Amino acid sequence: MRFGQVYRTLAQLVRDGLVEIVGVEPGAGPERKRYAITPEGVTDLDRWLAEPEDPQPQLQLQAVLFTKVTLALMSGRPAEEFLDAQRTRHLAVMRTLTAARREAESAQDALLADYQLFHVEADLRWIEHAAGRLPTLAEEVRDDGPKRS
Repeated sequence: MRFGQVYRTLAQLVRDGLVEIVGVEPGAGPERKRYAITPEGVTDLDRWLAEPEDPQPQLQLQAVLFTKVTLALMSGRPAEEFLDAQRTRHLAVMRTLTAARREAESAQDALLADYQLFHVEADLRWIEHAAGRLPTLAEEVRDDGPKRS
């Protein structure tokens, strides 16, 4: 993420009342602002984390899934619940795509359904993998990252 995008996003969050500036510290360059989430921000974060994303064969979805797991863990929320809801959403989409493939009127339509199914299956494998690593991931994100020597 570019710095400009971070500052633009923080300004929008402040404007929307989801975060607030709680302090300003001098730095080598511009002053550094410290932000804290507001009660409205906590409500909004909880709502966003509870909403499963629709599976799509795009890299953008993987970034959102990864971000949601990381933010849930960093904020002490149950990432397991998010992954369970996401798994349910993916399985529902797989059922729909499987039916579409079965009922496809052309080889091209069937092949497109296969393409989408394979991407949803890959997401499901990642969801299972992430679920198995939650304790380790939670420890890392709460301790500000993996220990390096």
